[in-house]
Amino acid sequence: MFDEKFWQIDYIDSMMIVDKHLNILHSSRFNPRFDEDLLENDYSDYITKNFFEVYPALNTSESSMLECIKKGRVVYRENQIFRDFKGRVFNTRNLTIPINKQGEIVGAIELSKDITSIDDLEKKASDKMTSRQLGESFVKEEEMTFDDILTSNVDMIENVRKAKVFSKAPNPTLIYGETGTGKELFVQAMVNYSNRSRHKFIAQNCAAVPENLIESILFGSVKGAYTGAENKVGLFELADGGILFLDELNSMPYAVQAKLLRILQDGKIRPIGSNKEKKVNVKIIAAMNMEPMKAIEEKKLREDLFYRFSSSTIKLVPLRERKEDILLYVNGFIKAYNQQYSKEVEGLSRTMMNIFMEYEWKGNVRELKHIIESMVSMTEENIMTIKNLPIYMKDRIEVGNKKGKSPIKEPVTYEPIIPLNEALEKTERDIISKTLMRTNGQMTKAAELLGIPRQTLKYRMDKLKIEKQNFK
Repeated sequence: MFDEKFWQIDYIDSMMIVDKHLNILHSSRFNPRFDEDLLENDYSDYITKNFFEVYPALNTSESSMLECIKKGRVVYRENQIFRDFKGRVFNTRNLTIPINKQGEIVGAIELSKDITSIDDLEKKASDKMTSRQLGESFVKEEEMTFDDILTSNVDMIENVRKAKVFSKAPNPTLIYGETGTGKELFVQAMVNYSNRSRHKFIAQNCAAVPENLIESILFGSVKGAYTGAENKVGLFELADGGILFLDELNSMPYAVQAKLLRILQDGKIRPIGSNKEKKVNVKIIAAMNMEPMKAIEEKKLREDLFYRFSSSTIKLVPLRERKEDILLYVNGFIKAYNQQYSKEVEGLSRTMMNIFMEYEWKGNVRELKHIIESMVSMTEENIMTIKNLPIYMKDRIEVGNKKGKSPIKEPVTYEPIIPLNEALEKTERDIISKTLMRTNGQMTKAAELLGIPRQTLKYRMDKLKIEKQNFK
């Protein structure tokens, strides 16, 4: 018997159907507050993704969809405030119903009513709505450190070194790179490495707020400044003494960028409608998913604002340009999802590794992560092959074949290229060398990362003729 509150959804704005792995099978939205052309693209955009890829910052503990599938029961939730991957803000009333087939939960249907108000978009400072409440929290945000940034790429290792230096400096920092390259991870690592209070960390996606509201959200306002204006504290004042992260900086209106530049120069803000300035001490970290010069050329970024950031910039390398990291991430994700899905996957076939090495990875590490999760969750074998690939990736490979590439087939047998002992030694030497490179030759730290005693590391280094001074 349903509770009365279930029937408070007297109409719906959207419907989504997912399978038990939260892969989206159907998505429709009918809300007129969004552009019709944008709505037409929702279906094709969503069904190629996992639920948490469409809503990447939604906390798993707050997801009615995940709770429904895990517990196999109808879930009703009000005031679930979150953002999708396009930056749109939603406040919904959800009714989520499990799909049961012969006693097994095989998916869920979620019916949503959009109850988003202007207040949700603007959100009064008195509510102190943080980035976490708006679904902007990052995975393991309180624990994320530079040690969680796994890479063997020389440029990325240098990025980590620079980020550590920038974390301690008052200068504003700009991190840019393609979608999925790890900008949020770098931001969280910098926040935890800095000497500023984590409780004073505030994140704001500049693309998620209407242009007419972003200025008051950032700088605050006084009552009567415009119709409906109230005394409101802006994010700069809330972050005083801490860090303000401005994501998608190139989506900030030009006029507001000019005011941001002034704040970076003299450290003073002026709320809308006020004739008084306030001094603030805020470390700014900004992020963009496009090249700054291209953004300047397209009039999406002020040139003078970029030059203010130019002394502390970090360019993240796309995955296709650091192929040495692909196997590192594959093994790490397989290990994580083996535990999550109670599987015993050992790795990829040689053909699959070749495919991964040649694939373009438009979604970078994030795309690789979701592909490995999909493959691990669905496979019954210990070695994953082409048949375990998500449909969209198979389609892309087939398109490549039609352009003249030879069809990819799994070989029936595999011949060892080099003797096993030699291969094991080479792998061990590479792992130890890369770890020592990350720790600048500090053996104690390297041993901790490798999970072995320092004496064991010293013995293995002597046997493999690895000199620690080569990594200082």
